[in-house]
Amino acid sequence: MSDFFSSGWSVFILALTVGGLLGCLWLLMVSSRRTVMAEDNSTGHTWDTDLRELNNPLPLWWMILFVATVVFGGVYLVLYPGLGQWGGQLGWTSSSQYQREQDEAGKVLTQAYAAFAKASAADLAQQPTAMAIGERLFINHCAGCHGSDARGSKSFPDLTDTDWLYGGSPETIQETITLGRRGQMPAMAAAVGSAEDIRNLANHVLSLSGSAHNEIAAHRGREKFAACTGCHGTEGRGNQALGAPNLTDKIWLHGWGEDAIIAMINKGKVNEMPGQAGRLSPAQIHVLSAYVWSLSQAGHITP
Repeated sequence: MSDFFSSGWSVFILALTVGGLLGCLWLLMVSSRRTVMAEDNSTGHTWDTDLRELNNPLPLWWMILFVATVVFGGVYLVLYPGLGQWGGQLGWTSSSQYQREQDEAGKVLTQAYAAFAKASAADLAQQPTAMAIGERLFINHCAGCHGSDARGSKSFPDLTDTDWLYGGSPETIQETITLGRRGQMPAMAAAVGSAEDIRNLANHVLSLSGSAHNEIAAHRGREKFAACTGCHGTEGRGNQALGAPNLTDKIWLHGWGEDAIIAMINKGKVNEMPGQAGRLSPAQIHVLSAYVWSLSQAGHITP
C-alpha cells in the first residue's frame, strides 16, 4: 500500500481538492452575473400562459453563505489532513485521537476497578456493584459462546454447575480467562480396534455414568477402555490437569448417546476457548473471574 500512495497521488489529490474549491468560487462568479433577457426582468420563458421565470440575482445571504463555506473548507484543509500528504498545522490524526480517548477511558476504568483490586472472589461475590460489572463483562465477552444465562450449549460448557474441565477455583478460572484453553481428544479408532470394538467401548463409557447402554457390549468394551485411561483415569473420572472430562457423571459436552461417543472415538475433538488477556485488563479479568466463579456457588455463598 505504501507504493500505491506515492507522491504523485499526493499531488493529484491536492490539485483536485484545491481545484474543487476554486471551481466553486468560479461557479459563483459566473452564476452571479446578470444577463438582460427581457424588458420585464424575466428570462423570456412563459408557461401556462402567465407563468414567467424571473431573472433575479442570487440572494445576498446565499452568496455570503456559499463563500463562507468555501473559506471554511480552505481553513479546515490548512489545519487538518486533506491535501495529499499534508498533515495539517494542528498535527491531528485519527490514530492519535483514538489513543488519547483510550488513555482517558483507561484512567476512568482504573479508578473504577481500584476498589476491587485486593478483594477475593468470595468478597466480590457479595458486592452488588462488582457483580453488576462482572455480569456486563460476561455479556459482552462470554455470552456469545456460553449464553447470556451462562448455561452453555453443545460444545460450550455450562458455567452454572460444578463440573469443571480444568478446575473451578477462582485462580483457575482467572487463568482460563486470561490465557484461554485448548482441549484436544485425539482420534482413538486405531488404538481401539474394529468398529465392533469401538461400539463396545462406547457402551462401556455410557455405563460409567449409569446411562442407558447395552450391558453385553459394555462388558466387552471394558478391556478396550485401557486406551482411554491415560487421560480419563482407570475409573473414568477425568483429569483436570489435562482438561479430560469426567465420564462418570451425566454431563456430555459434545453430545450424548452411543452414536455421539462413537463419533468422538473415531474422529477426536478439538475445542478452544480464546484467551482474553488482549481484550481485557487484569483488573477486568479479576472481576469477571469472580462473577463466573459465583455462578456455580448458588447456595454456598454466605451473604
